[in-house]
Amino acid sequence: MSILRVLLAIIFPPLAVLDRGCGSVLIVFLLTLCAWVPGVIGALIILNRPDYYAP
Repeated sequence: MSILRVLLAIIFPPLAVLDRGCGSVLIVFLLTLCAWVPGVIGALIILNRPDYYAP
């Protein structure tokens, strides 16, 4: 996880998880709509998760 991704997750969480798939973006977007802090936490958790499905 790069510093740019962390800053992007803090500023606009759905944009930080854009390459993780539609489901991740939707979940983080809904969390961000509820409140900003849950969206940031969700984005950081998704960004720290290892990619088991990546080639």
